[in-house]
Amino acid sequence: MINERMYELGAEPNKIRELFAFGLARKAEIGAENVFDFSIGNPSVPAPAQVQEQFQKELAKDPVKAHEYTPSPGDAIVRQAIADHIRDAFGIPATPGNVYVTSGASSAIDITLAAITNPGDEVIAIAPYFPEYRTWSENAGCTLVEVPADAETFQPDIAAIEAAITPKTSAVIINSPNNPVGTVYTRASLEALADLLRRKEEELGTRIFLLSDEPYREIAYGMEIPYVPALYQDTIVCYSFSKSLSLPGERIGYIYVSDLIPDAARISTAVAGAGRALGYICAPVLLQRVVATCLDVEPDVTPYEENRRILTEGLAQLGYEYVEPDGAFYLWVRALEPDAVAFSERAKDFELLLVPSDSFGAQGWVRLSYCIPRNIIERSMPAFAALKAAYDD
Repeated sequence: MINERMYELGAEPNKIRELFAFGLARKAEIGAENVFDFSIGNPSVPAPAQVQEQFQKELAKDPVKAHEYTPSPGDAIVRQAIADHIRDAFGIPATPGNVYVTSGASSAIDITLAAITNPGDEVIAIAPYFPEYRTWSENAGCTLVEVPADAETFQPDIAAIEAAITPKTSAVIINSPNNPVGTVYTRASLEALADLLRRKEEELGTRIFLLSDEPYREIAYGMEIPYVPALYQDTIVCYSFSKSLSLPGERIGYIYVSDLIPDAARISTAVAGAGRALGYICAPVLLQRVVATCLDVEPDVTPYEENRRILTEGLAQLGYEYVEPDGAFYLWVRALEPDAVAFSERAKDFELLLVPSDSFGAQGWVRLSYCIPRNIIERSMPAFAALKAAYDD
């Protein structure tokens, strides 16, 4: 016998990955220049020079030491460097014992949910949200509760979140800058959310963790990105270097259990136990040591900002409706029919690969990833025009 739930997950892959795989096959058939692939958040900006140089330095070291095991939570020097960076950058106390190095944000979130929830608990996600939140919540035996964001601003709807909180609520996941919309949660929104969670903890006599998923923290266009642990005590950060350092395939990130949590050491021990149980131990050592020296490296967001301008100006001229993104590298575009899946399928006729919003817990939109070569965006405009004309006829 096999696990039927695992079979279902394998048989119905993530829609983003499915479109990405379709795009690879299509490019092999007709040439990459003829496919307008907006499916996946694969950074088109190369890793910063300091990252490239550090790779070479690490590879030049003793070939045995360079690839040896580290302790399960990560190299002690690396964990200290991350803690020092958090303290210096955000002005809160941070100790290496509360840092757990992971293979990207995916494993970080999976580990964290396993550590802070029990089967039967509820986890709130603000829709639209990254689709794997549901997978990881259910893997921990929890129910994912979708709470739509404000329909106009895409900020957290505090009243709706309050209505969704029950005695079973153990965590709320937030993602800012947001995938898929590109919204940056304002300080006022986050403070209101923190006030709500403190009040509900006291009212219900329960613990509600705020899980801050932060792979896009450094990719913002002139917007403040408040540091969530400074606003809410029971915060756990799940961070990834995939986007900031353009290392998506290398899978490196970390969990930070805020030192402001009174029992942070106990929570960190549960994180270590969850990592052990799930098999997420000793993240790639070469990558650990590379990122430890590049924690202050700022990504060049200028290419993404220019891509955003070209894409939004072009779609606006064609009459498409979209949400102006303040961060990340995604554009949330209104589908030209209520059924976003059908719209996405029709877009394929014009070699446009657009992710339907159903994947993100919303209806009637598509996500466009604009971290792609600029010439692809420019050359895609006739295809978008033809797609719209097909609906206007």
